[in-house]
Amino acid sequence: MLAQPETSRFEAKRVSGKMVGKALETLCAFANTSGGNLALGFEDLAKAKGADRLYGLAENPEAVDELRRKALTHLLPAVDGLRWVRVACQLRDGTDGHVLLLIVPQSPKVHSILDDGTWTRLDASNREMSASEITELSYRRGVISAESEPVAVPFELLETDTWQRFATNRGFLTGDLPDRLFRIGLAKRVGGELQPVRAAVLLFAYEPGGLLAAQQTRADVRVFHYRGNRIEPGAVPNLLKAPKTISGPLPVQIAQASAYVLDELAAGLTLAASGFKTVHRYPERVIKEAITNALIHRDYRLNRDVQIGIFDNRIEVLSPGLFPGTITPANVSRAGSFARNPLIARNLREFPEPPNVDAGEGVRMMFAEMRAANLYPPLYGENRDTAQPSVTVTLRNEERPPIWEQVSDWIDRNGALANSDLCQIAGLDTLKASKMLKRWVEQGVLLRDDAGGKRHTVYKKPNPDSDLGADASLSLPLDNGQEKQENSL
Repeated sequence: MLAQPETSRFEAKRVSGKMVGKALETLCAFANTSGGNLALGFEDLAKAKGADRLYGLAENPEAVDELRRKALTHLLPAVDGLRWVRVACQLRDGTDGHVLLLIVPQSPKVHSILDDGTWTRLDASNREMSASEITELSYRRGVISAESEPVAVPFELLETDTWQRFATNRGFLTGDLPDRLFRIGLAKRVGGELQPVRAAVLLFAYEPGGLLAAQQTRADVRVFHYRGNRIEPGAVPNLLKAPKTISGPLPVQIAQASAYVLDELAAGLTLAASGFKTVHRYPERVIKEAITNALIHRDYRLNRDVQIGIFDNRIEVLSPGLFPGTITPANVSRAGSFARNPLIARNLREFPEPPNVDAGEGVRMMFAEMRAANLYPPLYGENRDTAQPSVTVTLRNEERPPIWEQVSDWIDRNGALANSDLCQIAGLDTLKASKMLKRWVEQGVLLRDDAGGKRHTVYKKPNPDSDLGADASLSLPLDNGQEKQENSL
């Protein structure tokens, strides 16, 4: 901790009366950003070096107690999962004492300080957020969702065959359409009159994208079938056929998009380079789940359609919006379910033959099915640097070599992989290992890192688990003594 500079995920402070307010801001900012570690009992790195920084908690134990109280009462809502870890050490004056490590997780909520605003974390400091930034963060975290916003769409445009199937399956719904939708949360009162919410339009309207155009929202699926393994720039795109647009109520879109993609794959594809045909081996359940998730969990504020790209060697499903809550590309396979659009998810399961059972196991099923088919696992990525941010899941139609499991496990346990590591794992010579690594980079399952120079090139997974980020070394397993100290606080 003494050697660690202040970063977006680490800050150190001496304990004093003035410390409490600043520490609360840091705690709030960490929770609203990516989590982090706040070390208390340390002089600023610019004012002292090494052990001379260790002032400890005894300098002002009342301030530490006040911070603990206010962490429970002044953060709205309270931050779950805080860990207060006392660490024994020798202080700058040679006496025995303690410092305190406050471990703050990234939160799925948006937090403010009572009478002191809402804060976000920068590279090494905190900044108060504007109202628009708070709203954006609330949407991104899934605290609020565009699906629940009322829209000026006539109710008669929702009385479709899809609505009739839904209402019949629910059975108990009686009365006129506006009242029925209001009773299940799909309509709200605006100025004394009922209006459907966006979720109702998406679930039942024949052309939801057209009806929601005034809100700058697209709501269709676009399928692009490419020749080859990449999108080739140029005046004429390398498409096998004209793009397919699929519109309609969400359950219809899910069924039709899944059927269209499966029909395209069933015909087989001619490889552009060789002229031979390839057979796609994706499990049908995985394709349906990827499309279903893209439509259910997308951000319906964004003016972009769900896009499906079919290539010779993979399928890519793009869903507008970033991951909600604390889900990341690295933890999506084990994080469980987090519904950005709970109204849509809850009502879709009430259809006859629902496209989703809403059990929160769909992504885990995808990983298990791809493994059972001896294919590479689904590869998730966030596209943050585009005009409309999105999540992409890539399904590769390529058999996973047996060595990949060992390499994947090695990287999970040890970090970046070098050519020499692969030689040792697989019993290969340098040239064969280099060719294998190059192939994995081309497939997108590994990324090449030349930051240390060509002699020190290493390879990483595209989405390494960054729950602790640069400060992972600060969250070591506690020994028994530390565990007892933590529990006693």
